[in-house]
Amino acid sequence: MAKTPSPKSAGVAAKTATAAAPAPGSKVAAKRKAPTKAAVAAPAMREMPPNPPSRPSKELHVFPNPAPERDYVIQFQVPEFTCHCPLTGQPDFAHFTIDMIADKYCVELKSLKMYFWSYRDEGAFHEKVTNTILEDIVKVTQPRFIRITAKWYVRGGIYTNVVVEHRQKGWKPQPRVDLPAHGFESGLLR
Repeated sequence: MAKTPSPKSAGVAAKTATAAAPAPGSKVAAKRKAPTKAAVAAPAMREMPPNPPSRPSKELHVFPNPAPERDYVIQFQVPEFTCHCPLTGQPDFAHFTIDMIADKYCVELKSLKMYFWSYRDEGAFHEKVTNTILEDIVKVTQPRFIRITAKWYVRGGIYTNVVVEHRQKGWKPQPRVDLPAHGFESGLLR
């Protein structure tokens, strides 16, 4: 009784037959070239570090205000804020502008970036996330003034802008100074 080859051994035999070198001098042999050394060697892959240098975090860091004797505005622009709708799971995108007059502490930029990044996989209503971000920054910096403007991209044909602010008790802004406007000077006489 003849033994029938198993599907596995039949597949190996088929691969061996197709992988056999063509006869020398045939047209197939002339077209096929030996693989180059670069094509054979696998590219070197960098291993992922055990502790990636950057990861999302809710921890905000601060540093001492270098000019606490005066009011000055620090503005942060965060044009790529992402979270998702807690009801539908669809992504939400916003452009955040943070205007802040620091008191004793300023928020450290990299920690702010990692903080905003931490919302990427969270579900949040526009109003709630904007107010939470304000509260978290106020908690660590205790600024004289902060205003956060979140411009949410269109969803369902509606744009949403959420503006929240905090003022330190007793803080009053300096009066605005309006300077005269000057025209553009090119250095050429007309």
